Amino acid sequence: MPEGVTEPLFVPWESLSAWVIEAQGVTQYGIQRQYGMGIGFQHGETLTSVEFPCFGLSIAISHWEAIRGYMEYEIHDLKSIQDPLDLQGPDDPPHEGLHTFHNARARMHQQIRDGSRNRISGFFWYLYHVMTLWTIPNHLTEWEVRRIQKLGPQTMPEVMQHWSAPLPKEQWAKPSEELLRMSEQVRTLHKRQPRRPITEIFAEVQRLNPDNKQRA
Repeated sequence: MPEGVTEPLFVPWESLSAWVIEAQGVTQYGIQRQYGMGIGFQHGETLTSVEFPCFGLSIAISHWEAIRGYMEYEIHDLKSIQDPLDLQGPDDPPHEGLHTFHNARARMHQQIRDGSRNRISGFFWYLYHVMTLWTIPNHLTEWEVRRIQKLGPQTMPEVMQHWSAPLPKEQWAKPSEELLRMSEQVRTLHKRQPRRPITEIFAEVQRLNPDNKQRA
């Protein structure tokens, strides 16, 4: 939300810019490097943006890649990201905790009854969780979630809740031909050179498309 406004401003995904910040300075403790990530868009004459520090260059890039992947790979619900093992029931809270542990154990027993899992595998399931302190990690997760909720409960504005609701497929926005072409070039280069840093691949695709409008 830009400063001084009371309503969120929605902009097309492809109008966003993203950047990584890298700074270096000398202190009494030696040379120190600082990294960060920024994302924003041009709103009239003003660049509306948000920047935040990161622990390293790769982490800063990973933040952007997570956002880009969510927007471009057609993931249309948070469950695909928050619950990849499908351990949360319809009435469970949207975080890991005791419920995910009990659901995992119930599923394991069901798989043994169905024959898709043998009892030796079940034994090692119990052994692993005994060695990792049984449900203590889940209790700690529940405690941390409650602590965060007490520190700063925030309510998403109603207009954003409405905007974030799923749309019928016929109303989905279509990516531009330019974005599809460049994304395919990135995937092709990455498949050809999997060990090459993704930043170099993005830079090469950018050079191959000098007239593109994609700034991220």
